Amino acid sequence: MSKKIQSGSRQVTPYSVSVGLVMTVLFSAAAAYLGLKVGQVFEAAIPIAILAVGISGALGRKEALGENVMIQSIGACSGVIVAGAIFTLPAIYILGLDVNFWQTFMSSLLGGVLGILFLIPFRRYFVREMDGQYPFPEATATTQVLVSGESGGKGAKTLAVAGLIGGLYDFAIATFGAWAETISTAFTGIGHVVADKAKVVLKLNTGAAVLGLGYIIGFKYSLVICIGSLLVWLIIVPGFNLLFGGQVLDFMGSGITQTVSQMSADEIFRTYARHIGIGGIAMAGIISIIKNAGVIKSAIGLAGKEFSKKGETAASPDELDRDLKMKTVVTGIVIALLCVFAFFAFGGVVNNVWQALIGLLIVAVISFLFTTVAANAIAIVGSNPVSGMTIMTLIITALVLVATGLRGNSGMVAAMIIGGVVCTALSMAGGFVTDLKIGANLGVTPAKQETWKFLGTLVAAATVGGVMLVLNKTYGFTGEGALVAPQANAMAAVIQPMMNGGSAPWLLYGVGATIALLLNFIKVPALAFCLGMFIPLDLNLPLLVGGAISLLVSGRSKDEALNAARQEKGTLIASGFIAGGALMGVVSAILKFAGVDWFLSGWNSIAPGRLCSGADAIAIVPYTLLIVFMIRTILRKEK
Repeated sequence: MSKKIQSGSRQVTPYSVSVGLVMTVLFSAAAAYLGLKVGQVFEAAIPIAILAVGISGALGRKEALGENVMIQSIGACSGVIVAGAIFTLPAIYILGLDVNFWQTFMSSLLGGVLGILFLIPFRRYFVREMDGQYPFPEATATTQVLVSGESGGKGAKTLAVAGLIGGLYDFAIATFGAWAETISTAFTGIGHVVADKAKVVLKLNTGAAVLGLGYIIGFKYSLVICIGSLLVWLIIVPGFNLLFGGQVLDFMGSGITQTVSQMSADEIFRTYARHIGIGGIAMAGIISIIKNAGVIKSAIGLAGKEFSKKGETAASPDELDRDLKMKTVVTGIVIALLCVFAFFAFGGVVNNVWQALIGLLIVAVISFLFTTVAANAIAIVGSNPVSGMTIMTLIITALVLVATGLRGNSGMVAAMIIGGVVCTALSMAGGFVTDLKIGANLGVTPAKQETWKFLGTLVAAATVGGVMLVLNKTYGFTGEGALVAPQANAMAAVIQPMMNGGSAPWLLYGVGATIALLLNFIKVPALAFCLGMFIPLDLNLPLLVGGAISLLVSGRSKDEALNAARQEKGTLIASGFIAGGALMGVVSAILKFAGVDWFLSGWNSIAPGRLCSGADAIAIVPYTLLIVFMIRTILRKEK
């Protein structure tokens, strides 16, 4: 990673900006589909970096490292804007309400702009002052991809092949139903009885994209996530049935009439167990703020020195340390917050100016305060706890709005849009610190990345708004065959009772918070564990499969150099699975939206007297073949 961009080399050019914007559109659509389907938004930095290298190589562009960094930086707006939008705004549809394109677009755009502006004063702290102390896993990996790409485009070829295989594999599932997307222990006789009586069931998603996601997350965090999920599905859900089976438990005053034993395992999870995970996520966010209070003080000090011209200024002759001028940043923050106020007051979000001011205050304070948490998490583990922080924001927002008289349907829409702005701001802050670290590693001027990040945010916000409308009309977010949108479902579960005269399930939140505190005490990553508690099990088990493959191939040989080479090739294949599967998922959605129906309904129907369809019965076969292909291809890698 010692290679640096030569002085005077191209960085911002019509080529780098245009290709970066194309990447933004493509990966925004792909990430939105995958995130709404499985609850995990893949980081686009590595796939975009690989494609940038491949394209520049195919076009014969020399000394293109600077341009490739800018392509990656602009294109990476896709994943972070998507995370901010899909974790919150689909909850409005889930609640049976509506949100228009303008509201989705403005929520994403304003949140993204605030995330950029709030992070800039912290850039020097994280990227320069803490250099060598934070691992920056994603920035390190992306830097390696970009540097190695200067010597050839082999990585792009591997990614393309894997993308084709993963895309066709997931396309066969989504479009034709050639085999089932999920396999379950309930497909067998004994498993069916256990699921019905004891509420114990295991499920596994067979998609290529989810498998690739698990590989990139790695074994450690996949294991932690999965253990959190197994705690819920093997202990908490059956425990509710065992202890309260004959009782009607209504913690939120939402009108539940079923006893616990009359519910399926999935219903017990959605009604009760998931809220324990929400409480854990909220507490994990609070713990992060307390631990990183010093980060805020240090970063503000650095920014203050620059603003008062007591330290290095934005006009520093060192191009590698030149940010946008602090006065420009402060002015931008003021203008962005004024736009937020106008959006809330006159964009159909709240009812009056007073409530708009309250919404503005919530956005400004929480976005700034949690910026350091998001950046710190990315710098250390490469994972942004944005969903947990957003849930806490929604709870605060709901309590405040109800106190001002805004409740019911209009209150729910307002809370979700306000939460969406905050969520996008935090997502952008966490993602952008990775881009800035990549730029610092390779010698790109920070001010150039900061300037063009705004254009990428604009394009990503418009793309996400359009894709979300298409996916809602095609699949929806509720009912049979709907997109799972687990984070948005969790957000809806938090807001609905609070806005309709009921109460939040504080007892369940308290149990989750206690679990998070205990996890923190024993040094277990509380956020990852609690995320596993509220994301459905069938989406967590394949993460563990992918993580196990990563562990296997990275320790197979006694030659550490060979292990590293295999790990890197596995990352390319996994990225291809993710990008190909997600993009073909969008193609499948467009076909369905256009009225094209190629789904094999008979093959996917369960015949009388049987527990599964033909598609269910064979699903394990192609999934096993995909795993074998991945392992064998990686292990063929030499030094």
